[in-house]
Amino acid sequence: MPRLSCKFADPDSAVSSAPVARRVRSDTMSCGSDVCRDGGSSSGSEEFRRPRPSKVAADDSVAPARSSDAAAPASWIDRKLLVDPKMLFVGDKIGEGAHGKVYKGKYGDQIVAIKVLNRGSTPEEKATLEARFIREVNMMCKVKHENLVKFIGACKEPLMVIVSELLPGMSLKSYLHSIRPSQLDTHTAISYALDIAHAMDCLHANGIIHRDLKPGKDA
Repeated sequence: MPRLSCKFADPDSAVSSAPVARRVRSDTMSCGSDVCRDGGSSSGSEEFRRPRPSKVAADDSVAPARSSDAAAPASWIDRKLLVDPKMLFVGDKIGEGAHGKVYKGKYGDQIVAIKVLNRGSTPEEKATLEARFIREVNMMCKVKHENLVKFIGACKEPLMVIVSELLPGMSLKSYLHSIRPSQLDTHTAISYALDIAHAMDCLHANGIIHRDLKPGKDA
């Protein structure tokens, strides 16, 4: 039976306290806010018609849970987390959120989700958005779970970019709409609920609270 994955949420709408279980999609890039997994391929294959293992993605709705964490966010990104922008190929846009756009792309030979964040127009706005970007990257890199979208890397120049795994298929919301008027059987519904709960447990263990969890962010 396929499992669900969750995406991460916006760093400002999420509270950092601990990671979640299973994968949470990021809509804004699925990598970062509704980052990438908005993908709704209409392919007739079972692989795309049925939800994959539940995953949750981290994006703009995820934030430090403790006030002490929120008050002193990291002001830099470890060089080991940075990827060479020359190895990124940006393809079709698959999602868009308040703080950026998400594209299907490639990092070397790997198919990925590429979230390009807005830079801002004023010095104050640029500083705020860069701090949000750094906070999001540092949150995503520290949580690893089979039900959370996998963070791959980030770039600061020439654009602020977050790279994450790209989950095939559709969101839980799209899947539930596609099977109407039928409903999930009890066994499947419980399995998906456990996938999401495991992802949330992982986030919570890392001091992160997902404050925008919904079917559209689970894949």
